[in-house]
Amino acid sequence: MESPLDSRRADTYEAIDFDNGKIVNGRFSRYRVPRFSDVPSIETVLVDRKDLPSAGAGETPIVGLAPAVGNAIFEAVGIRLRSLPMAPNGLKT
Repeated sequence: MESPLDSRRADTYEAIDFDNGKIVNGRFSRYRVPRFSDVPSIETVLVDRKDLPSAGAGETPIVGLAPAVGNAIFEAVGIRLRSLPMAPNGLKT
């Protein structure tokens, strides 16, 4: 279950902010991470495929989540976001 949360954090919140070349959110108290209220209910399903070798259930799910979120944003509002994090500031124009 941690992998979808890691990807959600990276694609929507995680960023290092700079002002005149200096890091402005260098403390955890100023670094935005998802809270429990930001995360939807997640159901994890492990599929036992006898015809394939194990690929892991840990880091593997991270790969596809950010592109899926990006495609969903594009389908919803017609704006293609090409850098992370995509939100909350990504849609401001």
